[in-house]
Amino acid sequence: MSKETSARLDRVNSQWRIARRPTGDNVQQQDFSLHEENVPACGDGQVLLKTLYLNLAPVMRMYMMGEAAAREKPLNIGDVIHGRGVAEVVESRHSDYQVGDIVQGQLGWQTYKTSSMSAAELMRKIPDRGVSYGLSLGPLGMTGFSAYFGFIDRGKPRSGDTLVVSAAAGGVGSIVIQLAKIYGCRVIGIAGGPKKCNSISQWCDNTIDYRNENVATRLEQLLPNGFDIYFDNVGGDTLDACMDNMNTGARIVLCGSISEYTSDEPYGLKNYARLRNTNASMHGFFVYNHEQQFAQAEADLARWILSGELTPLVDVVEGFKAMPEGLARLYAHKNIGPAYCRVQGDCYDQQ
Repeated sequence: MSKETSARLDRVNSQWRIARRPTGDNVQQQDFSLHEENVPACGDGQVLLKTLYLNLAPVMRMYMMGEAAAREKPLNIGDVIHGRGVAEVVESRHSDYQVGDIVQGQLGWQTYKTSSMSAAELMRKIPDRGVSYGLSLGPLGMTGFSAYFGFIDRGKPRSGDTLVVSAAAGGVGSIVIQLAKIYGCRVIGIAGGPKKCNSISQWCDNTIDYRNENVATRLEQLLPNGFDIYFDNVGGDTLDACMDNMNTGARIVLCGSISEYTSDEPYGLKNYARLRNTNASMHGFFVYNHEQQFAQAEADLARWILSGELTPLVDVVEGFKAMPEGLARLYAHKNIGPAYCRVQGDCYDQQ
């Protein structure tokens, strides 16, 4: 037995599995089961991955409920929870990957994984951009790509446009409002509570605190001429309220509907007919349909980060055992920016 193999067998693979289906509008510690097993052996054509960071996203509760979402299959009780992450290749028997490569993809909530690096796992190498690899789960990953393609490709911004963003202090929203300023837009950000509104105020011309203000009334006050782009992360009543304030030719981008994720019935829009009167449009999008453009988006977003035009707002949970608590924070609306867990960290985190 080689020293490398011996060292591998001494390590423990920790996993978070589904103990029960969540109830209510959040997740509880009892919904999760911490499991430990030997680190799996690396077979021919495979790599052994050590998890550095794991993503936290509202959609994970849907996985735990046994629902299919995006490209992920429903989960059963006892399954390892779905989740994207960033990992280091610590052993390789795959011709395209070397020890030390950093990759992002579907790791699941676990500290080690063997992978054949198939398309189904959505694995890709991460270039060294001079910033923490953890940002690949935020502005340099699917969260950033959702903001980038949703705002630029679907929103079609022009200098001088007025943009409204819901969940503006959340993962995608906090990036969209900054991209909007780069593009020369007037920005109105909707967020919950003074802390969140203050955290995004430097990129917003106006903020609306939906917990303490009437959103419909404030939108009417702030939009005498309507909006040009509405980037929707919330759905529900907020989307209805915004649709009462469309400018001619307005573009609505449907990115998320967090207000409906725990509802038994989907929300029915009351005023969609206003799209006709204003020659407005409503666009959905699926970020993976832009997969061939990910490299360009990553390069642009990294360039803006390094130039200081884009500030990463990230909500970092420390340690693998804090994953359930980190997910619960999202449904309690405690996060500011994209949320992820630092399991191991990298050299940039030590600077």
